Amino acid sequence: MSSRPPAAGQSAEPHANVGEVAYLRVSRVTDIGAFLNWGRPKELLLPFGEQRFRPDEGKRVLVMIYVDDRMRPVASMKLDRFVQDESEGLAAGDAVRLTIADLTDLGAKAVVNHRFWGLLYHDDISRPLRRGDSVQGYVKRVREDGRLDLSLLPPGAARIDVVGEKILAELARHDGFLALGDKSPAETIKARLGVSKNAFKQAIGRLYKQRRIVIEDDGIRLRADADAD
Repeated sequence: MSSRPPAAGQSAEPHANVGEVAYLRVSRVTDIGAFLNWGRPKELLLPFGEQRFRPDEGKRVLVMIYVDDRMRPVASMKLDRFVQDESEGLAAGDAVRLTIADLTDLGAKAVVNHRFWGLLYHDDISRPLRRGDSVQGYVKRVREDGRLDLSLLPPGAARIDVVGEKILAELARHDGFLALGDKSPAETIKARLGVSKNAFKQAIGRLYKQRRIVIEDDGIRLRADADAD
């Protein structure tokens, strides 16, 4: 493993640790493999045998960091060797750490807690995601085969509160009015707020009961006295 010191401006703080999936930048490519910047003085080796394709210097790769048979921390792009399809010890509603691995026609494939595969369907993606993003998420459902369906929003009442705060923030950015309501197409609501129509309807219902908004024929309006209530 290289002992080359970090380049100028390169942090000495760890970006990732052994046992974690991380999106790391390739600092150089040599005749023994690629070396990755993981924020430590010694670069992390990605051997040729652990590469799914030959990475280019300066690009980022998604890897698992593990200890090899020589007791060295090394990286592998072959995540399926380390990440399980069938989850253990998780239940619907649990908060989890997600690392986005791939964007597909169904949604986003993510590594859950560095250990399990899970899927965020498009309807459960409430903001733009990119490969390598590390975000907090929630287990939406544990299927019969142990596979995980995921969400970026918490379950139950907490979910409605989060969506409500999104709506209030959007109202504040648009002079207190949004041309969205019960009859708005689901696609329009999703594009504007990043949430499902059902979650939107539940949230505006709660905000109305809290006397924070007024529901009008052509949209919703922030109450002028909302802060006083």
